Amino acid sequence: METSQRQIRSVAVLGCGTMGSGIAAVSAAAGCRVLALDLTTEEAERALQAVREEDRHLVKVGTFDADLEQIAGYDWICEAIIEDLETKRELFAKVEPLRREGSVVSSNTSGIPLRDLSQGMPDRLRQDVAITHFFNPVQVMKLFELVPGEETTADVLGAFTSFGAKELGKGVVKAKDTVNFIGNRIGCFLMLSGLHLAKPFLLEGMTQESIDAVLGKPVGLPPTGLYGLIDLIGLDIMDLVGKNLDANLPEGDIGRAYTSFPEVEQRMLERGQLGRKSRAAGGFGRVQKLENGSKKKETFDLLEEEWRNALVPALGPIPDHVGEILFADGLEGELAWQIIGGTLRYAADLIPEISDDVVNIDRAIRWGFAWIKGPFELMDAVGPLRIINKIEAEGGEVPAMLRVLRDAGAASFYRIDGTEFLGLDGQWHLTEKV
Repeated sequence: METSQRQIRSVAVLGCGTMGSGIAAVSAAAGCRVLALDLTTEEAERALQAVREEDRHLVKVGTFDADLEQIAGYDWICEAIIEDLETKRELFAKVEPLRREGSVVSSNTSGIPLRDLSQGMPDRLRQDVAITHFFNPVQVMKLFELVPGEETTADVLGAFTSFGAKELGKGVVKAKDTVNFIGNRIGCFLMLSGLHLAKPFLLEGMTQESIDAVLGKPVGLPPTGLYGLIDLIGLDIMDLVGKNLDANLPEGDIGRAYTSFPEVEQRMLERGQLGRKSRAAGGFGRVQKLENGSKKKETFDLLEEEWRNALVPALGPIPDHVGEILFADGLEGELAWQIIGGTLRYAADLIPEISDDVVNIDRAIRWGFAWIKGPFELMDAVGPLRIINKIEAEGGEVPAMLRVLRDAGAASFYRIDGTEFLGLDGQWHLTEKV
């Protein structure tokens, strides 16, 4: 018997920071009635400012103390407050008796497992709650990670999937209730490991600008590369991510070696040199406005620990084919292999832990971090068997999905223009359309 489908036509957003405001904005743009609540009316009005002027008539703002009872009139109650487990649990305890039967509930947490959030929840809430994790800025980024709990019902997941894809226009990725889900588990591994693995290359004479250039277009990543991306996100956010990974990564996970900053980056964090949000203090880079009105780009030299003029990246010949630099000779090729190759190997060992298939991992990384190709698509572009040969030549252990591919006698993770993918069982499966 088919499960009846719940409908989401109205959204109550609890917490109007950057993420909550973005969720309110995309929901209003989809034609939904929106209730935006925060501790004060002034804080709630941040959500209103994020909403397009033509959609603002759909949005009401209020406070938790005065207006929480109004959630009874909304189909989806989305919690988007601070990343603190106990604070979130306290809010869910207040929400549950006020919401109407048939409503669905979610947390927009970026890394707290649902199993921890749902401890002590009544049965009705445990069945109706999921994690709905958007990426910032919500109005721009396509990724929408949907994470069910052990008791979340099929009709609740159906409601979130349908609303996310059809009404919000997002790419819905089915993730598991593991630390940092899919996108941040892999994307943050790249960034945190990259800070450590790049150090020897700086000592060998590569500049930070050159490192960012290698870790951009040649591997199909955005031009921000490594340091530019962390500047965009913020060292403070990356520090919180690292602490969360340290507390929750499984024993033996190679990511455990990269949950804290190198010494120089730790000193940057401690003095408030966080990235673009720090403005004058900057991060790895900054832009100074001069008295004559012109602007000067500067780079914080990680070896000298002082500011210098930004340099034009100095690179040797770079192969045109995306990812081919992984096999190039010289510092640039070795850097790409260590950082990007290491991330590909990491992703290939995370099935079925974080996802049941390569498709959801590839989509999460493309839609959440703007890679041209996801990890398995990138391996297909350069040849998975070449990667296996390089790993074995170095005496390394071949990751799980690469072993599956080799044992299946396959040459790629996708075939027939991506309409079929290789499963953990070594068989070919149809790729779900989006």
